Amino acid sequence: MPESKTSRELIAAARDLAARVDRLKFQPPVAYTYNPLNYAWAAHELYLRKFGAGKKRVVFMGMNPGPFGMAQTGIPFGEIAAVRDWMKISARIENPDDEHPKRPVLGFDCPRSEVSGRRLWGLFAERFGAPEKFFAEHFVANFCPLAFCEQSGGNRTPDKLPPMERDPLLEICNAHLRRVLEILEPEWLIGIGDFAAKRAQAVCEKWKGPSASDKYFIPARPARQLIAAGRKKPRNN
Repeated sequence: MPESKTSRELIAAARDLAARVDRLKFQPPVAYTYNPLNYAWAAHELYLRKFGAGKKRVVFMGMNPGPFGMAQTGIPFGEIAAVRDWMKISARIENPDDEHPKRPVLGFDCPRSEVSGRRLWGLFAERFGAPEKFFAEHFVANFCPLAFCEQSGGNRTPDKLPPMERDPLLEICNAHLRRVLEILEPEWLIGIGDFAAKRAQAVCEKWKGPSASDKYFIPARPARQLIAAGRKKPRNN
């Protein structure tokens, strides 16, 4: 599949992000760190090459990989059926160097469903039909590429990390988000969830790229409202 300039730049930025976060170390209660930009790179690269072409009007951003979504497929909010059947993406998923026995990476054979991804991609499919119509002006990303697992098998989100571990991670992810904005030049950046909305706001307040004043930061709201938000620009308050 031929690459556009924007997809090439997104791929290069994702490779750099993967390498930079790999250098970070995390202490208990984090027992396992999953980086799908490594073991699920084949699928993620295909996602960027297939749907990262051209500038985007709206970028939706989540927090980090869910255990049954991007941690399995390498795709943001990557509910397996949506990735395989709607996006038509399928690739070999490797295994992390170290994985929790209660949280194995089974790739597209994982029997569990990522609920948030099923809702999000399901509503985009309902609204736009073909994925090409959605991705013509929209893109979906995650702020942080890492998933964290505690010894119990429980999921630990980036906002729960201690400052000495969280701050270096945020610095790296902030830089990557700024790069994504420079590449895609969206009118809207929509953070899905409170954490993502706050990170979007923090980055956009300091970003000096094109149309910087047109960026928006929206916390979690029903997915149908997110679709509406992607269709029209809000009034200034």
